Amino acid sequence: MILTAAMDRSAIALSVVCLVHCLTLPIALTMAPALAAYWFADESFHAMLVYVVVPTSLVAIGLGCKRHRTLAVIAWGASGLLALTLAVVLGSVLLGEAGEKLLTMLGAVLVVVAHVQNFRLCRRCGCET
Repeated sequence: MILTAAMDRSAIALSVVCLVHCLTLPIALTMAPALAAYWFADESFHAMLVYVVVPTSLVAIGLGCKRHRTLAVIAWGASGLLALTLAVVLGSVLLGEAGEKLLTMLGAVLVVVAHVQNFRLCRRCGCET
């Protein structure tokens, strides 16, 4: 299915955007305090990314796993999506700023791992075409 490959690529890109955002924003904010006023510095940007990543990931992984039936992909993806969701729900209030960032980065990496595995398995079994 072409849709599965496209969704995997989209979800990988969104997770990488989330990861890059978490890694570079603190550096950018210390180097240029004026950036704090922009929309991507707001906490709602993190939540917005999660709202896009979760459904994209669920569809892509679901379609792929329906064909190749590899449950490890679901485990990686579910772990990552849970971590991302918990980071948004619990936020820096309960986790602290560092805890929220770490949980977000862990979740993003797990989601990327799941999608890369899903993409490779779909290419191998031919379900992406």
